[in-house]
Amino acid sequence: MVIKTVNLEIVCGVTSRIPEGRLPEFAFAGKSNVGKSTLINGLMNRKAYARTSAQPGKTQTINYYNINDELFLVDLPGYGYTKANVQVREQWGRMIERYLHTSRKLQAVFLLVDIRHEPSANDVQMFDWMLEAGYQPIVIATKADKIKRSQLQKQTAMIRRTLKEKSARGADISLDLLPYSGETKMGREEIYAILDRFLEQPETETEDGGEQ
Repeated sequence: MVIKTVNLEIVCGVTSRIPEGRLPEFAFAGKSNVGKSTLINGLMNRKAYARTSAQPGKTQTINYYNINDELFLVDLPGYGYTKANVQVREQWGRMIERYLHTSRKLQAVFLLVDIRHEPSANDVQMFDWMLEAGYQPIVIATKADKIKRSQLQKQTAMIRRTLKEKSARGADISLDLLPYSGETKMGREEIYAILDRFLEQPETETEDGGEQ
C-alpha cells in the first residue's frame, strides 16, 4: 500500500448517527494510552495527523480518515480510562458497540493491546464485542520497542493465551496477532498487507453491521 492522500473526513460524536459510508472501513480499538494514535499516524505516514487529546480519556468521537479515497481508517474512542466517570465510560461503550453493529462498510477490526501487559478486562470485553458482531479480531501488540526483541515471542504468546482463555467466545478461534513499534514501524508492512488483502476481496456490506 502506498499512501498518497490522507483526509480526516468524518467526526462522529456520541449522539451522531453512524454514517452509511461509501468506502471500506477498517476500525482500530484499544484502551486509552495504548498507542492508537501513534499506530494510525504510522500507517498514514504522518507524524501527528491522527487526533490526540491533551488528557487521556477525553476523546469521545469516532474519527474517519480517508486514505487515497480507497478506504477509511476508523479511530474508535479509547476505553478503560479509570478517571472518567461511569456515565462517560458507558457512553464510550455504547458508541463503540453501536458502530460495530451498524456500520455497513466495516471490513475488519484491529484490537490494540500493550505488549508489556496482560490484556485487561476491558480488552477482553472489546474482544468479545468484536466476535459477537461477527468480526474476527486482528490483535496488534503495541509498544514493541519498549521490550527486548528476545521477549517478543513470550509476550505475544501471553496476550494470545489470555484473550482466548478469558473470552466468553474466543477459545477456539484462530487469532492473528502482530507486534508493532511506533519507533521502528515494525509490523506496519504486515498491517498494510492485511488491508490490501481485504481490499482485493469483493467488498462486504451488511444490513445491520458485522454479520458477514
